[in-house]
Amino acid sequence: MNLARRLLAEALGTTFLLIAVVGSGIMGVKLAAGNDAIALIANSLATGGALIALIATFGPISGAHFNPAVTLFEWAEGRLDRASALAYIPVQVLSAAAGVVIAHAMFALPMIQTSTHVRDTTGEFIGEVVATLGLLLTIWGVARSRADAVPFAVAAYITGAYWFTSSTSFANPAVTLARSLTDTFAGIAPSSIAPFLAAQAIGLAFALVCARALGRSD
Repeated sequence: MNLARRLLAEALGTTFLLIAVVGSGIMGVKLAAGNDAIALIANSLATGGALIALIATFGPISGAHFNPAVTLFEWAEGRLDRASALAYIPVQVLSAAAGVVIAHAMFALPMIQTSTHVRDTTGEFIGEVVATLGLLLTIWGVARSRADAVPFAVAAYITGAYWFTSSTSFANPAVTLARSLTDTFAGIAPSSIAPFLAAQAIGLAFALVCARALGRSD
């Protein structure tokens, strides 16, 4: 696929992913009557369902990264050229922000907000390392053995990781930056961005070490 088509696929997929994440968080809170567990169930299931559809739709075109950490992992593993990686990442970041704005518009909220949801504990930092490491190894491992199962494996992992990680599994720098623009259930305060990005970088580094120890895919 030519680069323009791949970038369009990344843009559309990332935009819809953030619409799903933020929109389902807003809807979950509206319907949960103050029960955060119900809101998180709604948020995680909607995100997982959207991931299956989006990866299945755009995977054959761009690889359906929607995530700079995935893009950097694929580049480091030799499955993506540097020029494509450098093009993918800004598209993912900008499209993620667009998805947040669209989600706000759907629910008649201010288009751009600043999150006040501080996520700055050591436990949440460790949770992001775990979330990112697990996501990248899931993609790497399933793609080696059964590529057609990747949409389902990624969705299953992220849905589960919403619950078993203390950070609720952002595992995505573009998502992290975009979610600072929403003061809703899915938000993250700007002051928490740098630690989350650092944790995701550490998770990426661990994933590369593990992948190379386990055996590079062809």
